Amino acid sequence: MLLPLEWLEEFIKTGLDKDRISELLTMAGLEVEGEELSGGDVVLEVNITPNRPDCLSVYGVARELRAATGKDINHPRLSLKEDFEPDFRVVIDSPLCRRYAGRIIRGVKIAPSPEWLKRRLELSGIRSINNVVDVTNYVLLELGHPLHAFDLDTLQGGMIRVDTAGSSLEFETLDGVKRTVPSDGLLIWDGKRPVALAGIMGGLDTEVTDGTTNVFLESAYFEPASIRKTSKRLGLSTESSYRFERGTDIEGLIRALDRAAFLIQELAGGTVSKRIDVYPERFSPKQIKLRYKEVAR
Repeated sequence: MLLPLEWLEEFIKTGLDKDRISELLTMAGLEVEGEELSGGDVVLEVNITPNRPDCLSVYGVARELRAATGKDINHPRLSLKEDFEPDFRVVIDSPLCRRYAGRIIRGVKIAPSPEWLKRRLELSGIRSINNVVDVTNYVLLELGHPLHAFDLDTLQGGMIRVDTAGSSLEFETLDGVKRTVPSDGLLIWDGKRPVALAGIMGGLDTEVTDGTTNVFLESAYFEPASIRKTSKRLGLSTESSYRFERGTDIEGLIRALDRAAFLIQELAGGTVSKRIDVYPERFSPKQIKLRYKEVAR
């Protein structure tokens, strides 16, 4: 994972140089394999092992540094005003989706992203597209939870439904490639047709374009094994699938949704709906007793 040092320092001020930061991260199990210099910016190359999906973000790495240094951590800015009730339904018809949340944002103005946002995406290996799409990618890198933005006016039936394909079908993804989705591949549907490969890539017919004025913003949890299987069958790996197939935080998806809605409103304007949140079986945290002397040993 490419990690701009300046972005990391926005969350935690360690007062340490890059070599010491690299050493501490490596000691914590996040091996820093190297560093790049790009226009004066330092970018660390961090190897995140498959058992640490919680570290697949700038914020996740910052938490590891907090544990190593005892320094305070700054949390992402979030001040969201909800303006209306969403006239929109979400239905989950497959156990492969355990939670699906979203917000409608009306009256956005699609434009190029500001330079600071473009730069952070570029340093992280992602190209800039427009202010709304860039925000979804930015929050993915910042908090580690993938999001997707649909052009609301292209969604039919006033709804989103999550279900498998049922039978093999052809679907055109955002990259303009028509792919054959297996019968057990998980899809996002509107009222009539599939509109996204769940957790992997959106569809071309519902993408956010320069003419988009209303957006539906998705934040969901998909079963890792399902995403891994479909991604492998289609030969399609993305930043989103990489994280979903390793497991994302089902409780953290709301923070990612609200952070993205806040940034979209800040950069593209618009009014934000109240949250839609379909969560059939809530996660029940377990308490674990831990003896300090056993850890020290």
